[in-house]
Amino acid sequence: MSKIGVLSDTHNNVKNLRAALEIFERAGARTLIHCGDVTTLETLEWLVEYRVICVFGNADAASGELRDMLLRYNPENYAGLSFTGTLDGASIAAAHGHLPGAVDELARSGAYDYVFCGHSHHRRDERIGRARVINPGALGGMHREERSCCLVDLQAGAVEFVLLPE
Repeated sequence: MSKIGVLSDTHNNVKNLRAALEIFERAGARTLIHCGDVTTLETLEWLVEYRVICVFGNADAASGELRDMLLRYNPENYAGLSFTGTLDGASIAAAHGHLPGAVDELARSGAYDYVFCGHSHHRRDERIGRARVINPGALGGMHREERSCCLVDLQAGAVEFVLLPE
């Protein structure tokens, strides 16, 4: 597996989601971590050809339906408020970041190699203790920041932020 695609805050921006999926496809990423705010089932449906770990954000009102859809396509998919587990030998956690202290608590626990998050719409790559905290930036939303996603090679520890064309 090695490379995974990390994205967040899609906010139904299908144009940017499709661009990110093309990047992931070219890189050979077959597992995606979506750090919240997919927003609708129609947007989530673009991800079903991948193994998906999806954590819910503050804009994901139909979280039960989102979870049901992902599991219907692949029982190895995950959808919930936060995720903890192992991928390719790396211990990971993911949370959207809208619940105060949740991301920092995961990072400071010392239990994870990577903690993935979203919500702020700002790219982030920093170490907190053992954990590398990564926010891929946002694909959509009302903010005017640059749109981006992220490729992570879990074995090599390489993180590549990819800016999307406007």
